[in-house]
Amino acid sequence: MDGKLIVFEGVEGCGKTTQMKLCCQWLESLGISVMVTREPGGTELGLHLRRLLLEKAEDKPVAQVTELLLYAADRSQHVEQELKPNLAAGKYILCDRYTDSTIAYQGYGRGLNIELINQLNYIATGDLKSDLTIWLDVDVEVGLTRKLSGGVRLDRIEQETIAFHRRVQQGYADLAASYPSRIVRVDGSLSQEAVHQIIQEILRGHLKNLP
Repeated sequence: MDGKLIVFEGVEGCGKTTQMKLCCQWLESLGISVMVTREPGGTELGLHLRRLLLEKAEDKPVAQVTELLLYAADRSQHVEQELKPNLAAGKYILCDRYTDSTIAYQGYGRGLNIELINQLNYIATGDLKSDLTIWLDVDVEVGLTRKLSGGVRLDRIEQETIAFHRRVQQGYADLAASYPSRIVRVDGSLSQEAVHQIIQEILRGHLKNLP
């Protein structure tokens, strides 16, 4: 069986972690070999980069282009060390964020040049695209409220302004409109079980070799 790269995207608190766990359990119940990973932080090097990217230092903020390049470095290592070998081994990879996150967050959110981001994404991935991207669409205020209610300390990106997160959300909407065959919107405001059932239906429709 050919490997597949299935990416989960969305604003903060959209439910990616929960839905990836449910999806992993479901696919494994079908006898499919599954790998769960994330960006940033899907490799040992990536864990160090994740800390640099998400920990907030008030006196020494990360420059926007530096942030972009660190995400590209994390992705390059992730693709070569984890994604390509596991896809070649026939695994289904569930990945928390990939190239669309960089366009949404650094392009729309930060206002960096989209063409530059596309070039860096191409270099970092060798043009490895997702077979399917699930966009869990929730209102940004709802997502951030979920985060806060979970009792976790917000990271550097999560602490950005509401206006920033709304620009990110618009980025996802524009990407979904531009790539409808690859990116599928799912209403993330529904119940966990309802969202999971919708994702099952999407995967069965897009990945024809599912049992």
